[in-house]
Amino acid sequence: MTTKIGFIGTGVMGTGMVNNLLAAGQDVTVFNRTKVHAEALLDAGAKWADSPAALTRVSDVIISIVGFPKDVEEVYFSESGVFAGSHPGLTIIDMTTGSPETAKKIDAEARSREDVTSLDAPVSGGDIGAKEGTLTIMVGGSRDTFDKMLPIFQLMGHSIALFGPAGSGQNMKMANQIMIAGTMTGMTEMLVYARAAGLNLPQALKTIEGGAAANWSLSNYGPRILQKDYTPGFFAKHFLKDLHIALNEAAQMHLQLPGTAEAEHLYDVMVNEDGLGDLGTQGLIKLWWPNE
Repeated sequence: MTTKIGFIGTGVMGTGMVNNLLAAGQDVTVFNRTKVHAEALLDAGAKWADSPAALTRVSDVIISIVGFPKDVEEVYFSESGVFAGSHPGLTIIDMTTGSPETAKKIDAEARSREDVTSLDAPVSGGDIGAKEGTLTIMVGGSRDTFDKMLPIFQLMGHSIALFGPAGSGQNMKMANQIMIAGTMTGMTEMLVYARAAGLNLPQALKTIEGGAAANWSLSNYGPRILQKDYTPGFFAKHFLKDLHIALNEAAQMHLQLPGTAEAEHLYDVMVNEDGLGDLGTQGLIKLWWPNE
């Protein structure tokens, strides 16, 4: 069944996701702050709208995946935002990684309008998952809306779960990012140690992948580091934003997460002191290997 989908955000993640929607025959209209970044999708068959409000008026489902909390606020609540163009029958799916509070705010605004529903549905899997349609999608919202949107989610991901009411998808994504913080710092320090010990790094990666220390970060970002490839599957500056959110949420729960706090510190140095926020998260290695 073809659905009129409006997609906001055609960056590293959004481009792969829209390509999969188009490949499945969906009717997709896109908006991006910088139109040139959407040209490849327009060439592939997507349509263009000049604002989120204009996009919403011609769509039955809105999907957004943008960078920072301020971008989400602008996309939804500005004078030219999604809610300025909302109409009965609209479903909103924000797939940006953000705060549970923002997800609840969007949901409350949707509920205040006639027959408008929303889901928060952040993703994991990076640029590879977006391109290959194998994202993990973590959803918060009502079961009815989730069930209706599941066929669309299945065009973009293969591990899809509803975790509870609005905000629950974002809380699950924070749990995911806490885990990634550990695997990224562990992989980085492993490589630093292995090189200093004179070990063969490709062989070290292969060996670790076959044992109990195997993990996604190692398999996907370890080889990129050895090839000196720091292109972003996920921007370091966005990961730092996620760690800020995770630690803020943890503080509200009266939790201390020292490992995550140290990862936040390291990424803060990388992004704000060394100016490397536009590199991928694997660029953390440059704190030890600045000339690589």
